[in-house]
Amino acid sequence: MGKKKTGSRTLRKSDLEHTVIDFFQENPAVTFPLKSICKQLHLRTSQAKMLLVDVLDGMLMDDFIKEQPRGHYTLNMPSQVMTGTFRRKANGKNTFQPEEGGEPILVAERNSLHAMDGDTVQVTLLARRKHHVREAAVTEIIKRSEKTFVGTLQVQKGYAYLLTEDRTLANDIFIPKDNLKKGKTGDKAVVRIIEWPERAKNPIGKVIDILGKTGENNAEMHAILAEYGLPYTYPKNVEKAAEKLTPGITEEEIARRLDMRDVLTFTIDPYDAKDFDDALSIRPLKEGLWEVGVHIADVSHYVTEGSIIDKEAFKRATSVYLVDRTVPMLPERLCNFICSLRPDEEKLTYSVIFHINEKAEVKYWQLAHTVIRSDRRFTYEEVQKVLEDHHEASEADYKAPGDSAPMPAPDSINAKPAEDFAQPLIILNRIAKQLRQKRFNAGAVDFDRCEVRFKIEPDGHPIGVYFKVAKDANKLIEEFMLLANRTVAESIGKVPKNQKPKVLPYRIHENPDPQKLLNLADFVKKFGHRLKATGNRNDISRNLNRLLSDIKGKREQNVIEMITLRAMMKAKYSTHNVGHYGLAFDYYTHFTSPIRRYPDLLVHRLLTRYAEGGRNVFQLKYEELCEHCSDMEQTAAQAERASIKYKQVEFMNDHLGETFQGTISGVTEFGLYVEIDENKCEGMIPLRDLEGDYYDFDEKNYCLKGRRHHHCYNLGDSVKIQVARADLYRKQLDFKLINPN
Repeated sequence: MGKKKTGSRTLRKSDLEHTVIDFFQENPAVTFPLKSICKQLHLRTSQAKMLLVDVLDGMLMDDFIKEQPRGHYTLNMPSQVMTGTFRRKANGKNTFQPEEGGEPILVAERNSLHAMDGDTVQVTLLARRKHHVREAAVTEIIKRSEKTFVGTLQVQKGYAYLLTEDRTLANDIFIPKDNLKKGKTGDKAVVRIIEWPERAKNPIGKVIDILGKTGENNAEMHAILAEYGLPYTYPKNVEKAAEKLTPGITEEEIARRLDMRDVLTFTIDPYDAKDFDDALSIRPLKEGLWEVGVHIADVSHYVTEGSIIDKEAFKRATSVYLVDRTVPMLPERLCNFICSLRPDEEKLTYSVIFHINEKAEVKYWQLAHTVIRSDRRFTYEEVQKVLEDHHEASEADYKAPGDSAPMPAPDSINAKPAEDFAQPLIILNRIAKQLRQKRFNAGAVDFDRCEVRFKIEPDGHPIGVYFKVAKDANKLIEEFMLLANRTVAESIGKVPKNQKPKVLPYRIHENPDPQKLLNLADFVKKFGHRLKATGNRNDISRNLNRLLSDIKGKREQNVIEMITLRAMMKAKYSTHNVGHYGLAFDYYTHFTSPIRRYPDLLVHRLLTRYAEGGRNVFQLKYEELCEHCSDMEQTAAQAERASIKYKQVEFMNDHLGETFQGTISGVTEFGLYVEIDENKCEGMIPLRDLEGDYYDFDEKNYCLKGRRHHHCYNLGDSVKIQVARADLYRKQLDFKLINPN
């Protein structure tokens, strides 16, 4: 290796740059640690070494060298031509993601070749301008993505346009008459782009489906699903396959299972639920010791791996819950009939059975395929009333707002009175409370937020809002489901030190981002609260719980809870277990909802396989399955939020011109988001409508500051607003500030 004498006191940066360039070009295939470069170039003084670091940083910025691993440098010899995925952005700053990994590369719109989001493309890297980020130009579209666009048709004599709601597409989609599928002006349609000539302003599309008239409830809900690439109909061939399935509860099948049909068993669900995928059983063993069974619908018995039903279930990965409907993962015959644990029907289940005492200590447990017969179907409201009537509910439950008028369970109108089950419900509630307290003592974070629900007319129009609060009846079920999920995860993941655990999809939740926690601590000071954001995991959890408890019932509660949630990482599925921060569990999985979540079905199959002595499975395959399920969960959540936003706008459209008290729930460079206190509907006050001053956005302090009068609009401030506009097309509410100063 060539050695350059550069130890002179008069070393200049330009001289060192040339020396370092020569050094790397003479050794193109070698990776050097920083210390080695200093030694090779005879850089002995601190000043020379600092100058070298400065030179290396500049070369990294210019892509002349690359750092891998940290503190180790080598000549960067990237191919000018790369293949990967194109990502179209609403702000025009499109990116290219190389298939071999690495950082995304900017693709300006003029260099995009009209590539669409998700397209597989070939790019050429452009010469990098000094102090500018790396850019690429698309040279070939290798494979078009299956992405579709949703919008409203505008039909002319010989052609039409789709006025799309997708902000990543700057221009409307041109549709030749032959590709219109009999669509008419005002129809909501799903369109796929089939061509985008290089010199054409508009892409050319083809109508895939007509959803109905814009503004009709079904059309709008289907449009939301289509917008996120989610299915809004069930394939006929999959439904036909489900119709051929039979319950199959034969004497031979019962003989292979633990028979628990004679044990007191019941389900507890929302009043409008149809897919009952979990049930609880309870019977005394001896004084102070109870057998509690958590029974889960045995979906894996009916949905075999690789079957047509299984493939469709995996594709969906989750049921989707819009404001007015459920889009199920499984065909209706399975989720609402064969697998649903309906009362007075024999059902096949997969069960975790605990021997547990009154201190919520598990003395013994077993996992078993079972057969059960539910004695009653409860609603949460029925159970809550029993607990409150017997003074067994938590003190907070008596103060919490009620839900909409409780409705009887359709299957329970002629059932025994709920009061007849008071004693077992009380015992389960007492155990659940102790399980919950143990979780919080171990460092679980208490994120009990009320949910906004709409009262909806048969045609889908929202006529009112109410708040869904988790009370003891909800928490009773939650705690036993958490216990079952944690227990089966531990049974696979907890092994002796010298053994490797078998593969299992875990539900993981990583520790919060430290910087976001510090930002949260600064933010809550504005409201007179303190948060110590350092320490071990348990310390931070306790501090967070103390904060969340202190803000209960105060005007800043909603805003602080929202910012706290933003500091948390998103839970996801993975075969690489890192524990669940929010629940304070070292091992956790999803076992209890296979009717509506595909990971639970995977867990059931693997548990059965391992119990029967089966070999371990290929981890990489299951990690890919986990990634798909995590992605679909996020997509479903986005669609659910979009449906809520649509109903908020539709609801507030009936209140145009009315004034409300609200709280600033978001601050951006283009305006203020305000949440109305009485109904939680959120809208925006555009920056252009804030009169009397020029406002600057202070991102760090979550506020807008006036330059002349120095008035501040802060996150959490109480304001009075008037409903100015309700744009259903964009799902957007605009408010006007009343008496701002």
